[in-house]
Amino acid sequence: MKTLPVLVAGVCLLLSACQPNTFPDLKDALTFYVSFDNGTSADFARGDGEMYTAIATYANGRRSLDSVRVGMHNANHQLVEGGGLTGDAFAFGDKSGPVLFYNGKDNIVYNPENWSGTISFWLSVDPAADIDGYTDPIQITDTDFNDASIWVDFTDADPTDFRLGVIGDRSAWTQDTVHTPVREVFEKRILNVGQYPFSRAEWTHVLISYDGLGTTNSLATLYLDGEKMGEVSDIDDPFTWTLDNSKIFLGLGFRGVMDELSIFNKPLTDEQVLALFELKGGIKSIL
Repeated sequence: MKTLPVLVAGVCLLLSACQPNTFPDLKDALTFYVSFDNGTSADFARGDGEMYTAIATYANGRRSLDSVRVGMHNANHQLVEGGGLTGDAFAFGDKSGPVLFYNGKDNIVYNPENWSGTISFWLSVDPAADIDGYTDPIQITDTDFNDASIWVDFTDADPTDFRLGVIGDRSAWTQDTVHTPVREVFEKRILNVGQYPFSRAEWTHVLISYDGLGTTNSLATLYLDGEKMGEVSDIDDPFTWTLDNSKIFLGLGFRGVMDELSIFNKPLTDEQVLALFELKGGIKSIL
């Protein structure tokens, strides 16, 4: 029979062998993180860590932002004390009103010729009760959802589907619509995972890993609760941003709760995705 010290040593050796570099690698790759435990400002940011509120207007199919203010100024939304995966969380209420965003510059390591990274966050949402029409929990772009953008959304179907969109420059992908219907061209750049069992009773981990965007070998992968759901691949559209205009939009038309938003400067491996999913203490536990 093994003694207790030998058992402890064996367990420690096993753990270190399984994930020797996972957490240091995650920490080094982190570029943006907001836990919502200390308000809406980021816990860690390589760029501007403040949340902004703005009025979104549309003209000629383009979104512009007016009346931009620092901080969260939308009475429909609120921080929920103790309501997060760990600590507090951010609850999106009525979907009308101003939009919320963080600036993308430096918080997202963008490369117009070969762009890679990871976006991770947790959602608590009941699609049947909370979702009404198309809604994007997160959308990163310098213009809009159909022009150099990465997003996940719930659709207007009943029951709603959950999708990943990886859309290059609109000037590029729309050229393919000359001989192919627009819907077919657009949906080639979308992964639809159908009716995933999101819930208000349980948290769901959402992770988008993207590699080589802007090249012929582009790949974007969606993970839910640590499990690979599918990929969007072989999209050679350029992703051209005016970096100062890039935004991390949150809760566009969304009702539900979000926590633990983090962005990394590289695509995570399957093992790192699983480790992040199982990191119940949140990113702050490894900072």
